[in-house]
Order: sequence, then C-alpha cells, then structure tokens
Amino acid sequence: MGEDLVAATQVLRSDGEILEWAESAPGAPVAIDAPLSLPRGRASLEVRGPPHFRACDLELRARGIPFFPLTLGPMRMLTARGIALRKSLEREAHPVIESYPGGVQDLLGWPRKGRGIERLRRAMRRDGFSGSVVAVSITHDELDSVACALAALRWAEGRAIVLGDPDEGQIALVGPSAEIQRRVRSRGRRAMPSAPGLPRPRRPT
Repeated sequence: MGEDLVAATQVLRSDGEILEWAESAPGAPVAIDAPLSLPRGRASLEVRGPPHFRACDLELRARGIPFFPLTLGPMRMLTARGIALRKSLEREAHPVIESYPGGVQDLLGWPRKGRGIERLRRAMRRDGFSGSVVAVSITHDELDSVACALAALRWAEGRAIVLGDPDEGQIALVGPSAEIQRRVRSRGRRAMPSAPGLPRPRRPT
C-alpha cells in the first residue's frame, strides 16, 4: 500500500462494550460491518417482500463482489443491530460509515478469511500492516475489523471508494493503490477475486 499501517484490535462482544470503547476515542470515525440503512421504499425489516437491495448493494454486485442481502434471514438481526449502534455512536459525535470487509479484501486482492486466516494475514503484512495482524492468536473477526478500520480511515481522509446514494445509504471500501495494481497484474491475478467458497445467498424475503 506504500505506507506503514499499525493495527491494534480488541474483541468486544456487546454494544455496551463498543460504546464504552468509543468513549476513549472521542470523535473518531467508525466503520460498521453491517447494513446501516434499508432499501428506499422498504418500511421495515419485518414486512416481507421487495425491495431487497439498495443502490450500494447493486454497485457491489456490478463490481463482482459477493454479499448477503440485508433481508436474508440472520442479516435482518445484524441490520437492526447496526442501525441502532450507528444512532448511539452518532449521538456521541462519532462519524459513522457502513463498510464491508469482504469488499475491501476483494478490491485489494487479499484472500477472504474463508481461504485461511494465515493467507489473509500474509497479504495484509505484505501490504504494510503491522501490529495486531502479526499476532498468531488473532481471530478472523479481528482481521475483518482491520479492513473496516482502513475503510474508515480512508473515508475520513476523502480517499475511500464510496458506493451508493447518500440519501439511502452508502458503503465505504478501499481500492488498490497503483503499486498494488501493478503487483496484482504481475502475479496474473484478478483485482477482484470471486471469493470461492462463499455460500450462495438464498432468496431474500
């Protein structure tokens, strides 16, 4: 990535723990790995039926990035939690953006965690990360959080790839630098791998 990036991670399980952590970093931008809005025209998660996709979701699909629709089974609970957490963080003056670690990993040419945590760690170290990512004990959720933190940093700097309609909901991703693009091409790899092994989404309801 052409720069040194030090990552520090901590496992927090409850919303209360997350909000307590946020108090230690007043005003820091936060990226949440969860849908933070509903598709335009959809009144709630409880009412079944379309629409299932936001503009940002359709832009992910157009880029070949696999994802689960927010109206799919357990994604409903994740979406409701994400929306509530965003409101709590914004009340404390934290800028909040939705992100998607799988999308960040695809765009940067990193293997997704499903292909092995160690492969993902190696890719992140190769591209300038140090700190938590070198810890053997790091979890796949922590590696995903590092990808989201990078998206939050780039978003705050005005350097993120932002998908979607600001009036409906946006997703912040990180694209490859010119250096990484050259590296990916020299290895004969695609810039956006298809993430083999990701379960095929079922029909949303």
